[in-house]
Amino acid sequence: MKQWTEGDVITNGIRMHYYRTGCGDKPALVLAHGGSDNGLCWTRVARALEQDYDIVMIDARNHGKSESTRGPSGPDDQGDDLAGLIVALQLDKPAVMGHSMGGGATLSLASNHPDLLSRAILEDSGPYEFDPSRFTPEAMARMRTSIQELQQLTRDEIIARGHQQSPTWHEDELGPWADSKLQANAESMGRYSPRVVSWRDNFARTTCPILVIRADNDRGAMVTPELAAEAARTFANVEIAHVPGAGHNVRRENYDGFMAAVTAFLAKTAR
Repeated sequence: MKQWTEGDVITNGIRMHYYRTGCGDKPALVLAHGGSDNGLCWTRVARALEQDYDIVMIDARNHGKSESTRGPSGPDDQGDDLAGLIVALQLDKPAVMGHSMGGGATLSLASNHPDLLSRAILEDSGPYEFDPSRFTPEAMARMRTSIQELQQLTRDEIIARGHQQSPTWHEDELGPWADSKLQANAESMGRYSPRVVSWRDNFARTTCPILVIRADNDRGAMVTPELAAEAARTFANVEIAHVPGAGHNVRRENYDGFMAAVTAFLAKTAR
């Protein structure tokens, strides 16, 4: 494996950190992680795809080594962050893939900056109804406390807890996951404030091909089969892949199924 590089760009007025597997000689693929993760939480996926893609893994604001912000922010801010990253690194219409929070950022990028990307992949994100109870002050306080409690542990102790909570995860997932918890800025994350915009409005403004990867709701996945079917029926650029045996962390719980869906879509939509 070639040595990966890392660096910073100023995007949307803040300093954003990124990791990169290539140097611009292959099609670009930008990866946007979920809440409380970091860019390197995509390591297993990046290793599998780096022979064919120049992969850029961004640390979202308030996460990893990126700058933390004082005020509230949400998907549109993070979508603008991705837009600034693409422009700063002079990426030529990359594919962009996002999980959960990163999927919201990816959809915002696709709807507000459609000329900057070639296709989008949403891991358990996109066509689901906004649930305000997830973002009440009490819910955000519980999230902050959960992160702060983990940060009282050692890295090895966090890995052990992760293995206990998610015994099916591959061991390659646990180290980056533990590091991301130690790096996360719990106070700033607690000010995450998604703007209430209908997912239908966002999808209506997109022009690139979009793959929505959904999993099993009884395992914790958010995208339902009904809303996924509506998205595919309503918008010609949207297709759906169901990866069974997984919940919200689709790639961590059914890696083979997830990667099969991703590689097939990327191959089919290659420019």
